[in-house]
Amino acid sequence: MQTSSHTLDRLGVAFDDPRLVANAGLLLPATLAQHLGLREVVEEHLDLGDAPGRANVGHKAMSVIHSMLAGGDSIDDTNVLRAGATQRVLGHAVLAPSTLGTFLRSFTVGHVRQLDAVGRELLRRAWGGDRGPGDRPLTIDMDSTICQVFGLLKQGVGFGYTKVRGYHPLLATRADTGEVLHSRLRGGSAFTARGACGFLAETFSRVRAAGATGLLTLRADSGFYSKAVLTTCRRAGVRFSVTARLDKAVQRAIAAIPEEAWAPIPYWSSAGTFGEDEQGQPISGADVAEVPYTAFGKKGMRVRLIVRRVRPTPGSQLALFTEFSYHALVTDREGTTLELEADHRRHAEVEAVIRDLKEGAGLAHLPSGRFAANAAWLAFATMAHNLARWVVDIGLPEQLPACTTTGRLRRCLFSVPGRRTRSARHETLHLPQRWPWQQLFLNALSQIRAAT
Repeated sequence: MQTSSHTLDRLGVAFDDPRLVANAGLLLPATLAQHLGLREVVEEHLDLGDAPGRANVGHKAMSVIHSMLAGGDSIDDTNVLRAGATQRVLGHAVLAPSTLGTFLRSFTVGHVRQLDAVGRELLRRAWGGDRGPGDRPLTIDMDSTICQVFGLLKQGVGFGYTKVRGYHPLLATRADTGEVLHSRLRGGSAFTARGACGFLAETFSRVRAAGATGLLTLRADSGFYSKAVLTTCRRAGVRFSVTARLDKAVQRAIAAIPEEAWAPIPYWSSAGTFGEDEQGQPISGADVAEVPYTAFGKKGMRVRLIVRRVRPTPGSQLALFTEFSYHALVTDREGTTLELEADHRRHAEVEAVIRDLKEGAGLAHLPSGRFAANAAWLAFATMAHNLARWVVDIGLPEQLPACTTTGRLRRCLFSVPGRRTRSARHETLHLPQRWPWQQLFLNALSQIRAAT
């Protein structure tokens, strides 16, 4: 076979240009972090005492955060920020992975709580002006997830109800933007609601301190269905919408609902799948009804019990054993039954945020053998995720939807390669000609630089 003069085998390779910038698009979140004063907030709140990693904590924290935004999910991945002139677009020194490992291992649980204070202040600054919810209603979605790990010597790992070895963090997110309002790492064997009341109280406190003065609503699944959780909401003046477990009391309440109380709703099933009623109208795949209910016993809490019953698809195995499957929620919100039931189903959007954290912001795994180091890693991952969200909300509020993932931002904006030049004391970052998302990048940079 003849070899063409254009074969790739004849292409030489040399790693010798100190002006090239890997992931030059990190200029966007780095500029935003600089405007928010993130490095200074870390240095103000984080005091590692006499620990080996105590020096330059702001630079180390920013190195970890920007590595996550570049796609890194381990400590060694921070090396990508040391390539060429990448450091020049970040606004801080980039430390070696070994130094960052020492930094993370210096954390104790108390130091992680200091990072919680950093997140609280960062949220307040990001919501400054009219960028936060202000006096508008705010819905908070709370959920837990499993972060699978494989190391047998990692502190705090265990098997939970999923039979997967890992950690079991709590997360609270903002429903309309996907921001992570609060996060907390727990051991892998923690049951779903462990520590939820204190976690919620802190979440409500930090969003109020950040300027959210409107009505707050909590949405959660059945893992958080407890009198303690609902009482915490009421004490804080927060409305709730929580999936109810189908215990015997709830089942009796559902059985007492008269047939005429059920209202059909649009559902995912195609029209006509379940036949027609006596008037020739297609039967819906699901119906909704409501009944007053006292949760947690006779001396419990008076709530609205909203129930959705779903018909199993004809021909499925479930159709052989039951006529309906039931899904119930308890709430103290105002509104119609159909509106509240539909809104509660949107709680599932929190799973998209969790997926984004795991696939886009460094939470694919927790890299250290020490529990506190992994808790700090989670805190930095939520900061990285929020910086990506704020790049959209502040820099591209109309050009990109709020559901844009960190992975897509990385492909379109953050991972663009560049080259740094200096002429007449003026630095220029040269980016590829005909980059498909050039205008998005320029618009975002202009908006972020204009933000105070």
